[in-house]
Amino acid sequence: MKKIYSLLAITFLLTACGGGNKKSVEDIIATDNLETIREKKVELDASVKEMTAQLKQLETKIKELDPLEKIPLITTFATKEAIFTHYVELQGSVNTKQNLVIYPEYSGILTTVYVKEGQHVRKGQILAKIDDGGLSQQLAQLKIQTDLAKTTFERQKRLWEQKIGSEIQYLQSKTSYETQQQAVSQMEQQVSKTIVRAPFTGSIDDVITDQGSVVLPGQSPLFRIVNLKDMYIETDVPESYISNVTKGKDVLVEFPILGETMNAKVRQAGNFINPANRTFKAEIAISNKDNTIKPNLTAKLKINDYTNNKAILIPQSIISENAQGQQYVYTISDKSSTTAKAKRVIITTGKTQGDYIEVLSGIKNNEEIIDEGARSVKDGQDVKILAIDAN
Repeated sequence: MKKIYSLLAITFLLTACGGGNKKSVEDIIATDNLETIREKKVELDASVKEMTAQLKQLETKIKELDPLEKIPLITTFATKEAIFTHYVELQGSVNTKQNLVIYPEYSGILTTVYVKEGQHVRKGQILAKIDDGGLSQQLAQLKIQTDLAKTTFERQKRLWEQKIGSEIQYLQSKTSYETQQQAVSQMEQQVSKTIVRAPFTGSIDDVITDQGSVVLPGQSPLFRIVNLKDMYIETDVPESYISNVTKGKDVLVEFPILGETMNAKVRQAGNFINPANRTFKAEIAISNKDNTIKPNLTAKLKINDYTNNKAILIPQSIISENAQGQQYVYTISDKSSTTAKAKRVIITTGKTQGDYIEVLSGIKNNEEIIDEGARSVKDGQDVKILAIDAN
């Protein structure tokens, strides 16, 4: 500001000098004589240097005589209570409970494949058929034998109810019928294993084994089926957040590849600490209406682990630290118009949010704190307030 006053004074001086000789300067310029013009410039340069030196002398003397010139210039701001929301920033991977590779339950030739890659299927829909090796014929024979056993049992039952025949004949026919029923049931289960069905509603992501191949139970993958409706993000949370990252906490989810963000909540927080990396699992349920989110997609997470509805936030740049490791800021006291005294206040800080930090103790609401000039003042020193920031 002092330099600005000096420049203004010099400018005024040059204007004044030029004003008296305005015509002669114009005449000199009009002559187009280089030597004459240079001589005039040298003359004016000498006048500027002389006036600059005189202004410096005057400023020095003003500082000696005016005590206010020695007071540090500062700006201040009044603290205000605000909602402070802190987030834990983590990275996670998209997953789904319904992402399954289907294996056969029966060995044989894969005679028919009914679906294609990308096809939407319903739960229970037939995907493929395996040659049953004659099980269907055996089942048909068992059913015929079961019908005969049923007829024999029903007749023997009627006779027994009429007190005709022996009890042992009745029991033998009953046992024979029940045995045949169990045999049919077991054979039906075997035959059902030759038909591959969709375990849930979803899309066929991959047809792994071609029609005509020989497949073995648990060894020959047939299809990959995926349902993109029930998606979630899984992440590892450091154990230090186990009491803050809990079920129901708000989460801001960002997918950098897709350029999308969404709000979600923690669906589940694990109770087991992994001893290898000292973390626990957390699941965040997400919406996937347009099916753009795929399994194993990377996501950035901001999990709300702390909220204070009446927090006092100050810039981190104004905080200093003493030899004992205590943090402090300067407030003002004994304020009178634009002058006051600087007062050092020890504070306790909490979590950060960008360039700001939460003050847990030492500062009250509506307290005036020194902002610019905070690092150039001392405790109890007189200061001059230039402006109050609307912080």
